[in-house]
Amino acid sequence: MSAENLAGKWTRKCGRTLFDSITCVVFLFLDFLDAVLCVVFKLVDEFFEGNACTPCYCGKAGDKNGENKETEMLSESLYGRKYMLRNMGFLGFARKWRIYRKKKDDRDGSVNEGLMVNRWSDCGCQSCVSWMKKEYDQKLHVVVKNLPQGRGDEAAENVIFLHGFLSSSSFWTETIFNNLSESVKDHYRLFAVDLLGFGRSPKPNDCMYTLLDHVERIDKSVISPFHLNSFHLVAHSMGCLIALALAAKYPKFVKSVTLVAPPYLPCAKDGATTSLMALNTFAGKTLWPPLAFGKSVMSWYEHVGRCFCVLFCRNHRIWEMILKLFTLRRELNFMEVDLTRHTHHSAWHNMHNVICGAAKLMDKYLEILNKSRSVKVCIIHGDHDMEVPLDCSNNMKMKFPELVELNMIENVDHTSVILGRVREFAKSLEHIWASS
Repeated sequence: MSAENLAGKWTRKCGRTLFDSITCVVFLFLDFLDAVLCVVFKLVDEFFEGNACTPCYCGKAGDKNGENKETEMLSESLYGRKYMLRNMGFLGFARKWRIYRKKKDDRDGSVNEGLMVNRWSDCGCQSCVSWMKKEYDQKLHVVVKNLPQGRGDEAAENVIFLHGFLSSSSFWTETIFNNLSESVKDHYRLFAVDLLGFGRSPKPNDCMYTLLDHVERIDKSVISPFHLNSFHLVAHSMGCLIALALAAKYPKFVKSVTLVAPPYLPCAKDGATTSLMALNTFAGKTLWPPLAFGKSVMSWYEHVGRCFCVLFCRNHRIWEMILKLFTLRRELNFMEVDLTRHTHHSAWHNMHNVICGAAKLMDKYLEILNKSRSVKVCIIHGDHDMEVPLDCSNNMKMKFPELVELNMIENVDHTSVILGRVREFAKSLEHIWASS
């Protein structure tokens, strides 16, 4: 090996070592910062919310205490995230605080009520809290595009659209709905759902946002009230996991499932391993690129992430006004608006209990669909997708070759696979529906 090659190899190795060292220092600092913020938020929550404050997940995995069905359904990634300070025993404040609160509540005879009240760290504008004006079990916000007048709904085909993480029904209504052919609009009823915790749908503070919660809400909001006994499913990103759960629940009702960039991982023997593997795959700790660093901070550090939500989500109207002022636009793009229309509680639990926690259930759902032999599963994935690795779609195709049809699109990423080719995507959907 030449001296030049040796020098190049040594330089690359030194660069990687330096980068890894900086990464370790940055995330060690974030470990410490999150521990400090845990104490700060506990005190502030106690002051503003009293007994209604929501517990965090800073304790060890053993603190979960799966004494009820709700805690058993929580993703292992909530408690299984590895912190250096946690392993050293410096994050025991949350557990000690819960013990203290329980003793105090037992002594005072008080109960943990009021979680429906809007949190001090969440936005209180009319748009964000409108769902709280009705009873607790308020249905999801659903945009329905009915058939033209004069056509009976009984003969209509039905399609349910599910958006991805940090998005809303606008992802579909502002794009695909306007680009379907007239013949499809004359024969198909379209339902675009704001998933639980996003858009105009409820964002309850006492909900864990598990896969079961999403399925039950969609059942109450769409399938049951509209008496759907046959429908197609179209989903993007996180919505793909919910779509598969729905299809497994109603295999005789579902005619086709179209998944765009599904965050699928083959299930390991240990479900906890699968959930933690999903966290590392979709939000692994890294400094570069910046978007990946942001995802890792928001997914690994509960209290640091909450600080960002207090700054941006709680004050989304101010940021929207500033953005309009600097861009000289009267209206913002729906993606810019949707990015902050959630609470930290809803985004945090959807990330962990759906994207990470549901990963261990996907093989079970796909096996149900595979045995039914009546559901067609089509995957569409961009080959430049940096959010969901291509291996996710390839692995699903390899494990269920007869069930899954994979269509890899060249030169598009996670969102441009739809937004960058809206007409082509709409035509592909029409073809899938017609052939099902």
